[in-house]
Amino acid sequence: MTTTTVLVADDHPLWLEALSADLAGRGFEVVGTAADGPSAVRRTQATRPDVLVLDLNLPGMRGDEVCQAISDLDTHVLILSASGEEADVLAAVKAGAMGYVVKSASSDEIVEAVVATARGEAVFTPGLAGLVLGEFRQMRQQAAPEATPVPELTARETEILRFVATGLTSKEIAAQLVISHRTVQNHVQNILGKLHLHNRVELTRFAFERGLGSVDDAQ
Repeated sequence: MTTTTVLVADDHPLWLEALSADLAGRGFEVVGTAADGPSAVRRTQATRPDVLVLDLNLPGMRGDEVCQAISDLDTHVLILSASGEEADVLAAVKAGAMGYVVKSASSDEIVEAVVATARGEAVFTPGLAGLVLGEFRQMRQQAAPEATPVPELTARETEILRFVATGLTSKEIAAQLVISHRTVQNHVQNILGKLHLHNRVELTRFAFERGLGSVDDAQ
């Protein structure tokens, strides 16, 4: 079984050391650390980790700027920040972050978030997921698009895309559709490949732009 590789970027030395040690102790391969934005970009480009655990307020470059700078890589970004402010959350997600967890989360919650991020699933501290979905819904209302089919996708893939846009995890979608968790994950990967997208956040944005942001729309 392949070990998940992680790079940790934070400007607080004690937090950086403790988090890196905790992740290593939980079975992750910590391929490096960074204490500022520019070094986070350089080390991510050099090591290509599965997950970059990234503080938002770094010297030199903000976390959202780091996300934009590495947007061409396959690395998934999990923001781990002391801030839960709406503007910070939305800026990070719009820049390409896969998820956003506040530092007050427990060690187990942070580890679970890293695992989910490595799988390509969007993960947020409770309450923040609704904020992000609300922003996408507002974008949809402003554009007011009619629901349009996606020729590249099968009917089942379109159905799963709608569920992804509601914020459900693969396990929750599997329960709704009475299929296996692995089947849902395979469908999500196929959808990403067909639409040339990189993660669930981009899928959610795509769904709302196409007017597919609600399971009720299909009823």
